[in-house]
Amino acid sequence: MRAVVQNDKSRALGAFRSASPRLRVRVGAAVLAAALASGCAQGASDVRGASGQQPLQAPPARALDAYASKLGAAHAARVAAAKRWKLKKVPLAAPPPPAKKPEIKARKGFEVDGQEHLPPVFTSIPTKEKIVFLTIDDGAEKDPAFLRMMSELKVPYTAFLSDYLVKEDYGYFKEMQDRGVTLNNHTLNHPYLPGLSYAEQKREICGMQDVIEKRYGKRPTLFRPPYGNYNRDTLRAAAACGIEYAPIWNEEVFADHWDYREWDREIHPGDIVLTHFRGEGDWGGTMRDMVRAFLDKVTAEGYAVARLEDYL
Repeated sequence: MRAVVQNDKSRALGAFRSASPRLRVRVGAAVLAAALASGCAQGASDVRGASGQQPLQAPPARALDAYASKLGAAHAARVAAAKRWKLKKVPLAAPPPPAKKPEIKARKGFEVDGQEHLPPVFTSIPTKEKIVFLTIDDGAEKDPAFLRMMSELKVPYTAFLSDYLVKEDYGYFKEMQDRGVTLNNHTLNHPYLPGLSYAEQKREICGMQDVIEKRYGKRPTLFRPPYGNYNRDTLRAAAACGIEYAPIWNEEVFADHWDYREWDREIHPGDIVLTHFRGEGDWGGTMRDMVRAFLDKVTAEGYAVARLEDYL
């Protein structure tokens, strides 16, 4: 085992101090485990283990040094990305996904008859963690810089696509999928679904399922009704097309302001946030402006952005 010289310690300590609080906790846990293992190994020279038990070995200092360096490098990359994309602060890292998924039910007042057999409509995920979920609808704006920005910042989001807009450039959304984004159903033509018959609604939803499967290889299990409007036939048709969940939203973010569903006009743990693939011609700003408005607010309020599918 090589000795750790003072410069090594300084670099590791610097990386530790620059890391986010969650990362410092993980490093601290690793160091504590190493210390305990080392102490047990040093004090156990005259103690015989149970039959078949392997002696406890302390992890080498090199492994801890490498781990601290890796954490420091990852944090430095996030700091650099935040600066490059002109954020006020570095976005917070989301906690690991829950080992046990939360139970998702229709929001009270958003149920339909026979709801227990239909996809639930909900606006937030039940959790005490300070996390929110970013979801983006339609597909009108196709900004390559937006893809780079989200990848470099490592911010997860979920897309709900309508074919009448996506078909202009299926390749853009394939690149998005390749970067780890899940592509979900927002109907073929973005109609007001409650104004259609059951058969017409089913064509809109199942038709988009077919498009996504053909173009991107997988049928979605998430569906968002256009405008957030639906009736019992909507959810019946969605279930018949293989949909399991129908998330809508609690907040909507634009390039220059936020809208809120709740009376207190505040973000809450587990809230689903809506925005759209839109550009300067639609809302006076770019997708990148919208991302800055979103991240600056949630980060300032102590929230991290988590991946919606990890909680379903």
